[in-house]
Parts: sequence; C-alpha cells; structure tokens
Amino acid sequence: MSEHMVSNIPVKREDFEENLRRRQFTGLVWQRLFFIANVSTMVILLAIAYNIINGAFGYVVFTYAVDPEELSERPISELSEPELVDLLLQKVPRRLRVVLRDNLSQVPNNVFTQEPISAVLKGKTFDPEWADLKVNDLTDAQIAQILSDNLTQEEIAFIIRRQIIQPNISQSWNLVESLLNRSEIERIAAEKYPKGDLVFYSWVNLDFITNPISSNATNAGLRTALLGTLWIMLVVVVASFPIGIAAAIYLQEYAPQDSRITQIIETNIRNLAGVPSIIYGMLGLAVFARVLEYYTSGRFVGVTDTNGRTVLSAGLTLGLLILPTIIINAQEALKAVPSSLRDASYGLGATKWQTVTGVVLPNAIGGILTGIILAMSRAIGETAPLIVVGASTFIGIDPNGPFSKFTVVPIQIYQWTSRPELEFKNTAAAAIIVLIALLLLLNSAAIYLRNRYSMRI
Repeated sequence: MSEHMVSNIPVKREDFEENLRRRQFTGLVWQRLFFIANVSTMVILLAIAYNIINGAFGYVVFTYAVDPEELSERPISELSEPELVDLLLQKVPRRLRVVLRDNLSQVPNNVFTQEPISAVLKGKTFDPEWADLKVNDLTDAQIAQILSDNLTQEEIAFIIRRQIIQPNISQSWNLVESLLNRSEIERIAAEKYPKGDLVFYSWVNLDFITNPISSNATNAGLRTALLGTLWIMLVVVVASFPIGIAAAIYLQEYAPQDSRITQIIETNIRNLAGVPSIIYGMLGLAVFARVLEYYTSGRFVGVTDTNGRTVLSAGLTLGLLILPTIIINAQEALKAVPSSLRDASYGLGATKWQTVTGVVLPNAIGGILTGIILAMSRAIGETAPLIVVGASTFIGIDPNGPFSKFTVVPIQIYQWTSRPELEFKNTAAAAIIVLIALLLLLNSAAIYLRNRYSMRI
C-alpha cells in the first residue's frame, strides 16, 4: 500500500483518490448548478422580452367619430392652413377656446379665462387691439385667426384629428395573433367594424413619445412621464455623483484606516445600501417635502403654485437612495489603484491632493463610472420612494423645472397596467420598451466615457 506525503503527514493512496473524486464531484455539481442558473436566467429574460414585444405590436382596428373622407375631398395632410382653420371653425366652434388653451396659453388653466389676452398669449402673435380683452370676449373668428397666426399646418392638422376625426382603437390583437391568425382577424374586423381601418400598428411610435398622458389609450402618450424621469435624473446626477465620489475619496485616501470612527462610517454605508427603497421615500417625504418645503417647493424664488412634492424633492430622495452604491463602488475603484503609483507620485514631489487628483482618480475613473451606471440603473426604475414623496399617477401638465409636479415612466406603466381597458396593456408594453431604451442610452453614455478615459490612461 503506497503512501503520499501531504504537509509532512503520510496519506494512504486510497484516501487521496477518494478525496480527489469527492472534490471533482463537488466541482461538477456546482458547475452544473451554475449552468442551470444561467439557462434559467436566459429563459426568464426571453419570456419577459416575448411578453413585452408581443404587446407592443399587432393589428388594430381604427374607427372614427367623423370619417376623414367625408370631412374633406382631399386628405387632411394636403389641406392648407386657412382651409384647416375653416374646418375647425365649422365643425367644433365651441372647442376653439379649449384648443387655444391647450396649445398657446402661457398661464395656468385655472386663470385662463381671467387673465387678459396680453398675458394669456405672451410672446405669441395677436392683434394689439385685443390685448386687454379676455378669452371669453373673443369671437370664434378671432380665436380662429389667432390659431392660424401661431400654429403650423402640421399642428392644426393634428388638432383636427384629435378634435374632429377622433380616431379610436376599437379592438387590438397582439403580435403572435396578428402573425398566425391574420385571415381570422380580417374577417372579424370586416364583420364588426365595416367602416373601420385594419392596420398593423406599432404602439412604440413618435406620437406615443410626444403625446401627453390621456385617458384614451389611442391618444395616450409618454411625454409627461418621460420629461419627469429626465428632470429627476438630472437632479440625481447633480446632487449625488459629486458628493458620492468626494466621500469615497475622503474615506479611501484621507481618513485613517485604523480609526474606529472610519470603520463605523464604512459599515453604516454598506448597511444603507441594503435598506428598502420605501424607507428612503419616507425620509424624503419627512425632510425634503415637509421640513424643507420652503425650498423644495420653490417659494424662496417666488413659485407659489406647488408644495414640497416636486421634482427637486424626488431627485434628492433618489440621490440619497443611490448614494451608498456610488460611495462603495467608487471606494473599491480607488482601492484597486496600485500603491506603487501613489509612491511614484510622492517620490516626484507631488502633494497628497496632486496625487489623488492627477494619478489615483484618473486611474480609478473606469470603476467609478461602472458604479455610476449601476446606480443610475436602480434610480431610473424606482417607484416606491417617488410615490411616497408625491409622484402623481395621472398628471396632464409637463414638468418644466425642479419645482414642478411630476410623474415618471415606471409609475405611468403601473397606472396603465391597472386600467381595465385591454389597449392600455399595449401602451404599457410600449412604455417599457421606451424605458429600456432610455436606460440603455444613459448607460451607453457612461460606458463610452469610461472606455474613453481608460484608453486615454
């Protein structure tokens, strides 16, 4: 019976081979488990992608309140601006003031009929003699003239489609049904909607991105929620990135590593990274939306029509949410920079600050931007803290600054999926695609910057 020497201890060959087989078997089990986990992940991702794409495309039947062919002998897109205005004047004279308010008004809706024309149409074209009149004092012909002077042919044509033609999606089918059962769909459309138009429709289109929120799935758009998301992400970037990177630099390069206080701070930062997001929402509500309402509402600069539940409060709340992630990743990136580079910099006579800013930070920028990508990915998809802070589930006014009321794309998706109309499930699928595209765009920008700095180094 042969023996092997392991750490000066004799081991029997049978025991050695048994131990080797056991280790190989354990490694094989874990290898198979990892493979199964990857396959399961791919299957789940493919199932999610299938459901999203299946709902974002397919056949729909458009019906109209007024048949476009009966409205005009020529297509709407070929009519001139005066002809389109005449159509508005003939078909919807009582809606002209609403059209004026929605497309040209420069004042809040609650004072639209109270302010003079000079304030309502500030910066727009109108007869100077009408400056002191109010909207209700204008005749239909005068309102039509204002619309004609300030709107383009495309804008008026769009208004006519929305106000007169009023296209409505009466029935829709998903992508798989549209590809596999086309003849059956055509038969159903011909029987139930003889005057309707059956078209293959993409719910992800330019109108969907540029239209505001609507209670009608046909006209529902993502513009308001998309602008809210972009405004909030701007506040997040400005508020959290500089603070997070600065905190990481201090903890890694300046704070004494053997200090009890430093260890407590780092432990708390890592614990905060795992705190549920709803807790940050409660913190944001208490601090930003209430205690600091004078500032977050904009009252300190004269804004009086909002409270503390604004874009600024939401952005600061999400900034706090992702701050631990930014600090941890930035600190690890700084720690990965070889100490030899620091020593070489000191050997050449550089100061601590010059070494950090000129040597350490440029070499760590790739890892820092990776942490920023992860943080942005989390922030852009959060809903719970924003609901607590005061995000609206339905808002018809676009945010135009840090003191505006807001909603965001994930909340809009939730609102659409909770609606009973089946067509809103299609708009939700389209919104998910837009959200993923926005996330990929932001991440691509960060990856580009990371690679650019890496190549430069």
